[in-house]
Amino acid sequence: MNTAEMTAKMAAGNGFIAALDQSGGSTPKALAGYGVQEGAWSTEEEMFGLIHQMRCRIIASPAFTGAKVIGAILFERTMDGALGGKPVPTALIEKGVVPFIKIDKGLEDEQNGVQLMKPMPELDVLLVRAKALGVYGTKERSVINLANREGIAAVVKQQFEVGQQVLSHGMMPMIEPEVNIKSAERAQCDVILLDEILKNLDVLPDGQQVMLKLSLPVVPGTFDALVDHPKVLRVVALSGGYKRPEACVELSKNRGIIASFSRALLEDLRAQMSDAEFDASLGGAIDEIYTGSTVKA
Repeated sequence: MNTAEMTAKMAAGNGFIAALDQSGGSTPKALAGYGVQEGAWSTEEEMFGLIHQMRCRIIASPAFTGAKVIGAILFERTMDGALGGKPVPTALIEKGVVPFIKIDKGLEDEQNGVQLMKPMPELDVLLVRAKALGVYGTKERSVINLANREGIAAVVKQQFEVGQQVLSHGMMPMIEPEVNIKSAERAQCDVILLDEILKNLDVLPDGQQVMLKLSLPVVPGTFDALVDHPKVLRVVALSGGYKRPEACVELSKNRGIIASFSRALLEDLRAQMSDAEFDASLGGAIDEIYTGSTVKA
């Protein structure tokens, strides 16, 4: 796939985006969910080696193809790793899966009800390396905990500023201002977030597009204006802590939005499974998330 073909697949492809981008802080939890406990490694390198094996097993599975998984978000170390003697982004592209890279370096402490992204002083260097490996786009995450307009405006402003830096490298930014689904002010957060995103889209130069990765809204259809916006290539949803069945039900209520799930995709997979068991479990999860992404209530 060339860049134009990847853009076409992101714009209109039937399927969803797999989030395989757990970073340092969330890696032990991801491994524990996979059945690998902390005593299985003694160094950080060994820990990342184990999570790389898990991700490679997922990508190499015959259940994981571009027919239903149209994209995958990688952690930087996964992007730099190999699968079957090939760079991981190359292995994805050969399966018809568009590669993205997680670029944020974690979150600042909460202020005004939100957590901004930490500075990314080496972002340009990472983007050059990622593009050379065939990576199509990026993903960057902030968190919104309270319906504080000043805080939400700051999150969206920062996200679009980083998005402009990504666009300057000829790559597609996936902007992720996550609303905490445990927030008591979640519905109000959705409304303010929609307003702030629309303001930033209005000043995005003509001819430029971004992708949006959002928490599933309290009120289905809240983000319809974003789905229809000419400067939005695609709106995708994170599972945000929902178990897969509930996440897929909520997803199916929102037209035009596809999944970009992590935990909800991986929750039934275990290191101890045989290859046949692993492939069957992964295939079942992929089918369920594909249906939630493509069959709308």
